[in-house]
Amino acid sequence: MTLPLQTAWFEGRKVRYVTTDVSDADVARAKGANFVPRLRDLVVAPGNPLRGMPVERVYSIEGYVQPTVFPSVPSPVGAGSTSRAYSPLWRMVKVVWQPGRTPRELRSEESVLDAEERGDVKLVLTEVILNCPVVGLDGELSLTGARVEPTPAWR
Repeated sequence: MTLPLQTAWFEGRKVRYVTTDVSDADVARAKGANFVPRLRDLVVAPGNPLRGMPVERVYSIEGYVQPTVFPSVPSPVGAGSTSRAYSPLWRMVKVVWQPGRTPRELRSEESVLDAEERGDVKLVLTEVILNCPVVGLDGELSLTGARVEPTPAWR
């Protein structure tokens, strides 16, 4: 079995990940993933006692073709990870370029937030939850047994 490997940015470094499950049918179809409506149950409403759920933001850029931006990754990738911030469960935040602003590639959460602060982009929090485990980070080992084979989707 071969899974489609996708690329994202994390602090200016390319990250490899797979998308297996999505809470929204249209997004699942577009990503070739399982449609899993129950993932939407992970969206925590204000005042909900389920604070601390393992769902992080993931930044999906709109109006400019570029990889997604992750705010965290396992460190290191694999069973030895010591990262307490990383979770493979993500809540999609659309990054929308504003009229009159010149789009550019954003390669970290900091660059996304800086662009928002300057008024270049608007962040739109969605209720879409994705399961996208990180399986490799450029310059570091990937999951045990994983190997990279070039595909048309690889950037």
